[in-house]
Amino acid sequence: MKRCKSGKIHSFESFGTQDGPGIRYIVFLQGCLARCVYCHNPDTWALKAGFEMSAKEVFERIDKTSPYLKVSGGGVTISGGEPLLQIPFLIELFKLCKKVSVHTCIDTSCFFNVSRDSRRPSPGGLLAPLMLGCAAHPSWPPQLKQLVDLTDLFLVDIKAIDEKLHKNITNRSINEVFSFIEFLEKNKKPYWLRYVLAPGLNDKKEHIKPLKEFLSNLKYCEKFEFLLYHILGVHKWKMLGLKYPLKNTPAATKKDLQSAQKLLI
Repeated sequence: MKRCKSGKIHSFESFGTQDGPGIRYIVFLQGCLARCVYCHNPDTWALKAGFEMSAKEVFERIDKTSPYLKVSGGGVTISGGEPLLQIPFLIELFKLCKKVSVHTCIDTSCFFNVSRDSRRPSPGGLLAPLMLGCAAHPSWPPQLKQLVDLTDLFLVDIKAIDEKLHKNITNRSINEVFSFIEFLEKNKKPYWLRYVLAPGLNDKKEHIKPLKEFLSNLKYCEKFEFLLYHILGVHKWKMLGLKYPLKNTPAATKKDLQSAQKLLI
């Protein structure tokens, strides 16, 4: 009998409404390579934490809720942590979901290149990464294309356009995000872009205006949205004995959102 692939799981949410269309069953996976300064799930970082479940076991949880997921136009969203660190597990899980026509979605920050391979050229401008003409980063997992084909929608988190600011926020390069967006574009895969708006960090004109040019050249980005920075996860940092980097940053408001949206017009 074939053994099911196991995944490292952090937690589940059976009635999500913010992570994709309709009502979503959300599976939070364990493990993340980024260290975002405003992360509200720092307990998902450790690759060895969480608990193991087989793809079949996770699917059985999803399948129990599939009737109301489908009625709402929803489905399953895999979040984290970084889901793309567990590609073989996701392939097996999504194959099961597709057998019962469950809409599949992955929420990713695009940081799954453990080696941080430097052979990829750095973009010379906002549009350069979409003109490189490479099918995939040379160090990406060979199964990535198979997973992309099984995924109906990606939610791509973009923290900043500027390389220096992006590294300050995530400890990772923006080139990783650009490369993955290019890969989605070349494979004609629908995706949404999401940008956490943090007052005083990435909400100024010089941060938002470049986004307008970048977005105008994307063919398969179906939606762009600002997510308001909040402080709901600060207690998790304290529980883990970690110093919260943005302790003096207030939660973003609707006024902050309106100001940022005007800069995109």
